[in-house]
Amino acid sequence: MTGTRRAALLAMVVCALALSIAVPLRTYLAQREELREVGASQETLRAEVERLEQRKRELADPAHLEAEARRRLHYVRPGETPYVVQLPGDAERELEQQRPATKPAEDKAWYEQLWDSAAAR
Repeated sequence: MTGTRRAALLAMVVCALALSIAVPLRTYLAQREELREVGASQETLRAEVERLEQRKRELADPAHLEAEARRRLHYVRPGETPYVVQLPGDAERELEQQRPATKPAEDKAWYEQLWDSAAAR
């Protein structure tokens, strides 16, 4: 064999080896990346589960449950006199929370905008 033939044969062997290693290596690296992402997701879910279990323990306590009902629902015991203190700006926040979310006018068709303007009057 001449030097050129040997070099060509060696180049073909090297290319065949490179191609036979490239696909499994790419698969291996992709699987490692996916495993890393799943591990991070699992840690996030574990933290969420721990937070929810803590909240469950808090809600199992009758004193905490009563405090939440008093704070959020404004519950009072029989015989108590409830007082509600409204600070400036509370009325606007309350109106914003009660206002239904509607689509902006530019997202509606012309006939929907016409109907809305006629129905509002």
